Amino acid sequence: MIISMGMESQWPNFISVRSLILRLLIATHYFSFVQTVRAVGCVEECSALLLFKRSFSIDESAFDEPLSCAKVASWTQHGGERSNCCSWDGVECDEDSGHVIRLDLRSSCLYGSINSNSTLFHLVHLQRLDLSDNDFHGSEIPSRLGHDLTSLTYLNLSNSAFSGQIPSEISKLSKLSTLDLTSYTSHLKLTKGNLRSLVQNLTNIKKLHLGGVDIYSTVPDILVNASSLTSLQLVNCGLYGEFPVGIFHLPNFEVLYVRSNSDLTGYFPTFNKSNVFKKLDVAGTNFSGQLPTSLGNLHSLIVFAISSCNFHPNVPSSIGNLTQLSYLSMSSFNDVSKGKLSVSFSWVGKLTKLYHLSLGDTNIEGELPSWLMKLTQLTTLILDDNNLQGPIPRSLFQLKNLEYLLLSGNKLSGLVEFDQFSKLKRLKGLDLSNNMLSVGIRNDLSATLPKLQTLALGFCNLTEFPNFLKNQSELIELDLSYNKIYGRIPKWVSNATRETLSELYLYKNFLTGFDQNQGILPWPNLTILSLGSNMLQGPLPIPPQSIRFYDVEYNEYTGEISPLFCNFNNLQVLWLSNNNLSGMLPQCLGNSSVLEILGLHNNFFNGYIPPICPSKTSLRIVDFSYNQLQGKLPRGVMNCTRLKVLNFANNQMSDIFPSWLGALPELRILILRSNGFHGVIRKPATKHEFPKLRIIDLCNNGFSGMLPSNYLEIWNSMKYVDENQRTYFEVNTNVLGGHYFNNDYAMTISGKGGELKYKKTPYLLTVIDLSSNRFEGEIPEGPVGNLRGLVLLNLSNNSLTGHIPSSLGDLAALESLDLSQNQLLGRIPSNLAQLTFLAYFNVSHNHLSGPIPLGEQFNTFQEDSYEGNSGLCGKPLPKKCEDFESSTRPPPSIMEEDEDSVFQIALDWYVVVPGVVSGLIVGVVVGNILTTKKHEWFVETFSRRRKPRGTRARKGRRT
Repeated sequence: MIISMGMESQWPNFISVRSLILRLLIATHYFSFVQTVRAVGCVEECSALLLFKRSFSIDESAFDEPLSCAKVASWTQHGGERSNCCSWDGVECDEDSGHVIRLDLRSSCLYGSINSNSTLFHLVHLQRLDLSDNDFHGSEIPSRLGHDLTSLTYLNLSNSAFSGQIPSEISKLSKLSTLDLTSYTSHLKLTKGNLRSLVQNLTNIKKLHLGGVDIYSTVPDILVNASSLTSLQLVNCGLYGEFPVGIFHLPNFEVLYVRSNSDLTGYFPTFNKSNVFKKLDVAGTNFSGQLPTSLGNLHSLIVFAISSCNFHPNVPSSIGNLTQLSYLSMSSFNDVSKGKLSVSFSWVGKLTKLYHLSLGDTNIEGELPSWLMKLTQLTTLILDDNNLQGPIPRSLFQLKNLEYLLLSGNKLSGLVEFDQFSKLKRLKGLDLSNNMLSVGIRNDLSATLPKLQTLALGFCNLTEFPNFLKNQSELIELDLSYNKIYGRIPKWVSNATRETLSELYLYKNFLTGFDQNQGILPWPNLTILSLGSNMLQGPLPIPPQSIRFYDVEYNEYTGEISPLFCNFNNLQVLWLSNNNLSGMLPQCLGNSSVLEILGLHNNFFNGYIPPICPSKTSLRIVDFSYNQLQGKLPRGVMNCTRLKVLNFANNQMSDIFPSWLGALPELRILILRSNGFHGVIRKPATKHEFPKLRIIDLCNNGFSGMLPSNYLEIWNSMKYVDENQRTYFEVNTNVLGGHYFNNDYAMTISGKGGELKYKKTPYLLTVIDLSSNRFEGEIPEGPVGNLRGLVLLNLSNNSLTGHIPSSLGDLAALESLDLSQNQLLGRIPSNLAQLTFLAYFNVSHNHLSGPIPLGEQFNTFQEDSYEGNSGLCGKPLPKKCEDFESSTRPPPSIMEEDEDSVFQIALDWYVVVPGVVSGLIVGVVVGNILTTKKHEWFVETFSRRRKPRGTRARKGRRT
């Protein structure tokens, strides 16, 4: 009983023990079951990872850090059984399920393609995937990413050589908080409108990075509702339209990079102190307006870049409150203010944490500012293209951390003892070009100088190659342009820099050749070669496969173009103009898909023109003028959809007018003068032909029939004065993703009774030259009068009849009008006297009669402007108009009517005279807009001392 009672009393504990044991058994079986499931899952996923690894080769040579390539080396199997992949480098598994949830293979030297059958897509539990900095060989991003890996919250495929269209299925990854598809070296793209489609489902997005992707759309305003967004990076994406200002007010927004989108507009709002901005970069966009004083509220800002924008020049000193700022780039922040304002940047001295300061082209005047000495952390100082004067102060050499010093394009003067730079032990880049400096270099200097990567000493009065270059074995860029270096290029220059040199600028010296026979140039990594305007002789030097920019114009090279030039798949710019080259052109010369500039002007090439643009290419300038080429214009040119300039002047071509050129959307300059083109110019196929044409020169051919009035009606770009502030027409080429070359375009046209040679084509120059053909009929009144932007009109030496249209008086920008050598009759319209910019006028050898108009411009034209018109009278002709009036006196009734008309005209002038003064003021303003006014339009134009074609504008600026 006692025992029974004791057992009964402990029964609850007994039940608890049984329950615990039972639970333990169940848990053990469950754990074993889970382990089995995990093991099976792990085995499958490990197999998938191994197969994924084996689908690639490991190419260490293609990557900067080959040590990272060892990451996948740990992915092995032991004794026929696969090891637990959760311990492999770059692999992370879920602690509970055992599934692979993170795969980090960035910089793993993977080389190959990911196709739709890849075992990567078996990892359906992946939450984070990083394949950045590999080489997927131009393959497309698989659409299965969006179908099978729907758990992804992090996707980074940046800089991995993917190309083609970004699949729309990416938008299905609605859990993404980070999407990074940055691609500056390959050709990823989104078709128009797809940026909105891509982001509209990404409601949790925090970081959206699509730098370098061809998007060509607006920034979707739905991003204003992306409350989690912290970082938006859309650098160089072809964006346009207005940037949604609401994005600046997102509560967690820290980083905005939209630089290098030139058509993207926007402005900065008022910032309050709650903003958490850390990096703000809109450089190279069309952002404008006043920089708000409230910028000083962004106390966490460490990067601020507004270079090459259109902000108002008044920079608020409140930016000096941004004491955390380490990167400040404001170079050329307002082009309109050039030459008008001197901007004070004394507040910059407060920003003592700055390591990068770029204030190029911002109108800083005087000596190098003393506040620079406070910025002891500076590693990069860019003050190029300002108005700095005086010597380089010795105090500058106290900035011991300087790595890059760019002072080019100023008015610094005096003697610079180059050994001073030996004090800057960390110096890697130095640019003193385009000043008034003389650089003194000791022969024993090389031992003390730091190893430079970039050296630019253009316009520094050098007469020989600096001896210290013998020991500069790390040079990547060498610029000795615009000096007085004579003779041959020493062999030791190539020996010292053989492995490293990428850019060589020796433009505008007196060089005659190389010290050694040059078959192929000795620099295997050379990308930019600028040897123009020297006295170099012999056959063209052959560059390496890496070449992108090749400029040897204005030399004395002879021989043919080697077929090897067809193999340079990276070549973007080829300037061979003004040499003595001859022979037939290689048939493959215009085939490259990346070639942008092809300049062969003024040589002795003969034979037929190669089939340019057999498919769509990047060509923007094609100049084969002044050669001996024959045949027809290759019809493949219609594939050159980016073409801006086409010049085949002074050859032996024979063809009808190639009307299909009108479909080229960007064509601005068309010159076919002095060939054998012939026939009637027929009607355009549509009303949208030649949408951007501003210069057309068809003179000295065999065109016949009526003037092409249908074309005159639709050349819309000639109907206005372009308000663009640019002075000269140029084509910018981006070489190596950041080296911008301003390719100024030189051309020769007819005008002012002779040839006009432009070293650089004025941006506002608008020309129609149809002279020396066989056109007949009347000059169309309406179509010509609507071309209000015309600067030069030449219809001389044809068989035109009828009257001179009075509508020519509406061409307010006209500076040259030549109607000579035709069969025109009647009077010279009196309203031509209101053309206040008319500097040249010729109507000689027609059948004109009546008085020559009176006016300021007409008083300057000489007698030969009117000779061969026996019926004309008035100054400057000896024939007086009284004689003309007496010999042609009308009946009395008509005479009375004429007197009334004269009285009315006189009264009108009496009323209008007060307006003439204001009109003159307007004329002066317009004259400034038209740039360089009369004289520079009609003489060879030379710029101030600037970098040559092929030398970077804002050289070295990396904003």
